Amino acid sequence: MARMKDDFRALTGPQKAAIFMLSISQSQSAMLFERMDDEEIRELSTAMSSLGAMSSNVVERLFVEFADQLSSAGGLVGSYSSTERLLNGALDPERVAAIMEEMRGPAGRTMWDKLGNVNESVLANYLRNEYPQTVAVVLSKIKTDHASRVLSVLPENFSLEVIMRMLRMEAVQKDILDHVERTLRTEFMTNLASAARRDSHEHMADIFNNLDRNTESRFITALEERNRESAERIRQLMFTFDDLVRVDAAGIQVLLRQVEKDKLAISLKGAAEDVKDLFFSNMSERAGKMMREDMEAMGAVRLKDVDEAQAAVVAIAKALADAGDILISTGDEESELVY
Repeated sequence: MARMKDDFRALTGPQKAAIFMLSISQSQSAMLFERMDDEEIRELSTAMSSLGAMSSNVVERLFVEFADQLSSAGGLVGSYSSTERLLNGALDPERVAAIMEEMRGPAGRTMWDKLGNVNESVLANYLRNEYPQTVAVVLSKIKTDHASRVLSVLPENFSLEVIMRMLRMEAVQKDILDHVERTLRTEFMTNLASAARRDSHEHMADIFNNLDRNTESRFITALEERNRESAERIRQLMFTFDDLVRVDAAGIQVLLRQVEKDKLAISLKGAAEDVKDLFFSNMSERAGKMMREDMEAMGAVRLKDVDEAQAAVVAIAKALADAGDILISTGDEESELVY
């Protein structure tokens, strides 16, 4: 029988973590494993597999130590701010700034892993301003399924040029690859991380956009009583189905090609007349007639279903606007269109 290990002081950090994981339930350990990257899982798995038999005294001391450390801190609050303060006490400011920018960007151990977690529309919007050869290098380094989605979002002529470059591409020299990686890190990732630290009112406006109209109205009214300025700012930042009147005719036609017909029919059931007119005026006479017939055949529709359909249409419109495929006017003089 294997001899029980009972020297608590000799345990390493990974060994303590291994004991902790083996002591808790499978469902709890599964939730922890989901939050680890592959390298952490490999390190912890190695420690677990080589742990051997541990005495109950060691296990008990480990949990007592864990509880003591947790209680002596008076509770823990993990955030970017608290992490940044801790790092500032040990590292130089420039290195801390670089680490925090890296953390705020998309997840991934390498630059190419991080790019794989960037939405294809966001990545395509950046790459469309680069040379086709540079884009070819980038797409050759990320996963094929992600590369295909990026290609499908890029303008067709530009995509074909990139495809030709990829077909003719030979082994990329290391200094060129390093240059592309540095450029992506200093320009794209930094801007992406900065954009992620957006105003709290913008974040709340997006949350309110996803509420049904009764709940949204209730929250806005309650917020007005406490902070009228914040309520008004959120209202201005919100983008609703009625705001689609700020999309030009060409944009509406792009949107019509992306939205499911039955979803659009339900959303228009509860739309203001000017929004209905905008959509119908950008359909062919036959398509408009069929849409009206479908809407009449539906009869009464639940408000909840209308809200969900309108939210889906708005989400598609915002995604198209983020990708630069449609233009949403803000209503001010600077954003007015000239033909």
